[in-house]
Amino acid sequence: MPDRKTQLGPVVPLDPAESHRQVPPFARGLLVLLLLYLFLVGVALLESGIGAMGEGFQAAFLSSVTHPISGLFAGILATVLVQSSSVSTATIVGLVGAGTLPLPLAIPMVMGANIGTTVTNTLASLGSIRRSEEFQRGFSAAIVHDFFNLIAVAILLPLELLTGFLSRSAVWLTEILRGADFDPAAPGRSPIRQAVRVPVGMIEDGIGGLIPLGPVVGLIFLGMGLALIFLALGFITKNMRQLVAGGVERVMNQLIGRGGGSVGILVGILVTVAVQSSTITTSILVPLVAAGVLKLRNAYPITVGANVGTTITALLASLAVLRPEGLTIALVHTLFNLSALAVIFPIPAIRMIPVRMAERMSKIATRHHVLVFGYVVGIFLVLPLAGIFLIR
Repeated sequence: MPDRKTQLGPVVPLDPAESHRQVPPFARGLLVLLLLYLFLVGVALLESGIGAMGEGFQAAFLSSVTHPISGLFAGILATVLVQSSSVSTATIVGLVGAGTLPLPLAIPMVMGANIGTTVTNTLASLGSIRRSEEFQRGFSAAIVHDFFNLIAVAILLPLELLTGFLSRSAVWLTEILRGADFDPAAPGRSPIRQAVRVPVGMIEDGIGGLIPLGPVVGLIFLGMGLALIFLALGFITKNMRQLVAGGVERVMNQLIGRGGGSVGILVGILVTVAVQSSTITTSILVPLVAAGVLKLRNAYPITVGANVGTTITALLASLAVLRPEGLTIALVHTLFNLSALAVIFPIPAIRMIPVRMAERMSKIATRHHVLVFGYVVGIFLVLPLAGIFLIR
């Protein structure tokens, strides 16, 4: 009589983890969308937390600056505090339009806002800091935005201070547009942002009914927002890796990589216009690169496009409702990002500098995690504060 073990074969126990992975792609895709929504809620909670710390702080802070270089640092710090370059530039536009802030000081501020907005990407990459390969990819995707904007400011700010080419061009365009009595319809609010505000509003009402608005509530919102961002991005990375395991990532990289990055730039512009936030666009790229869905070199053009796309909403709003001075500074923001694109991106040797710097630094950061926190605190807090107080 044959041995039962030989006849039936060895008994292989079912791995619960393996069974757990057998999730239909459609369901996993819906889960990723839900996690993206929760991520956006976390970002909105960060904004609410900063708002609860005290109204008018940012405007008073920016209007106290008296030197162009300290204006650059003020733009960085103010944007770090509100986690949104759109909010910072809107405040700057309002101050310029009201005559509170002179145009020569406002121009470095909008450049600083471009740098400050990248801190959210870096914070998002920390969600996978315990997984070395994922963290290295995600961190490089975060800081490539930093290096692009730092290089853009290093090139264009001295040129602006020496020649005034941005301000002159913006004033000329303002005269043309205002002379033509351009009056577009005021842009509507992003439906995505409106949907995100629903749970945030419920949280604000619930906590606000128990504790008066102030620094304590602001800290609560900040903690909730950061926790939600890290959790959501961690699960997004895991699910995206499974979702595209069949080779979809190759198709996405080939599509976005066509045309020397022009498709990626267009995607970045369109997505950012749709969600009205470059922070949302670039932060979503971090888990995609961390999961291996996108290569860093294909996510990079999307980041550059997001830089341009984030200026459109404020530009349209300024054309419709603000004084000519407000339109001028909004045009400066647009011209600065377009100039950065024109100077850095067309020449491969220059275009790849931010990518190479990001790749090298991410390798170092993976081996020495303490440098990550030193980088974030140093670039986005210590350096701006020192610059503001030392340069008067």
